Amino acid sequence: MIDTRTAPYAALLLRLSLGILFLAHAGLKIFVFTPAGTAGFFSSIGLPGWLAYVTIVWEVVGALALILGVWSRLAALALIPLLLGTIFTVHGAAGFFFNNPNGGWEFPAFWIVGLVVLALVGDGACALKPASFGQRAR
Repeated sequence: MIDTRTAPYAALLLRLSLGILFLAHAGLKIFVFTPAGTAGFFSSIGLPGWLAYVTIVWEVVGALALILGVWSRLAALALIPLLLGTIFTVHGAAGFFFNNPNGGWEFPAFWIVGLVVLALVGDGACALKPASFGQRAR
């Protein structure tokens, strides 16, 4: 049974933690690897370099949408392709466990599960612009 008194706060905690993780991940690309360095890495694995810039913007916009609660269900779904991309281009070949060289795919897969759960459970408390798709009028 779902506790309807606390469930909105659980969704809020999930939304905030996922958003902060994406913001940190984008920050790593911006401040540590630099956008140019990230583009170089993308090129080194056979992806177009410009895709790095799109990825950084996608992560920042998605992170802010989750943190602020702006269409967060849709934002959660929109962020899944980024993680699938990391699994198929980098982490998948490294095996399952994330402590393998080049990191395995367990963490991105778990991150995807969290995004799917958020999309299913809803925006949670304190959302600035809750997603209205899939909700019946009362």
